[in-house]
Amino acid sequence: QVQLVESGGGLVQPGGSLRLSCAASGSIRSANTMGWYRQAPGKERELVARITSGVTNYADSVKGRFTISRDNTKNTVYVQMNSLKPEDTAVYYCNVVEWGLDGMSYWGKGTLVTVSS
Repeated sequence: QVQLVESGGGLVQPGGSLRLSCAASGSIRSANTMGWYRQAPGKERELVARITSGVTNYADSVKGRFTISRDNTKNTVYVQMNSLKPEDTAVYYCNVVEWGLDGMSYWGKGTLVTVSS
């Protein structure tokens, strides 16, 4: 059974930083894309950042402020979030997509990030 467990969310002041982690366990193909999405109240879930084979891409709204990375030895993906803004407030979800036509997509339960003074 595959599990994705996020951690690192919380309350932070504008301009502050947080680092989210997502540890994947269970049988997941090593060939995969790991990513972070977020969903703010009343809005649709949106891509924040993803990483595959060392290639990264980011939402325009977080470029230059967020950095995604992964440790394949630990099956863990991280996102370092700097210069946080109130509009970054959302539930952040970890996602892993296996490569291949029959690849599965897995989601974590989410971690809340609140940016407020």
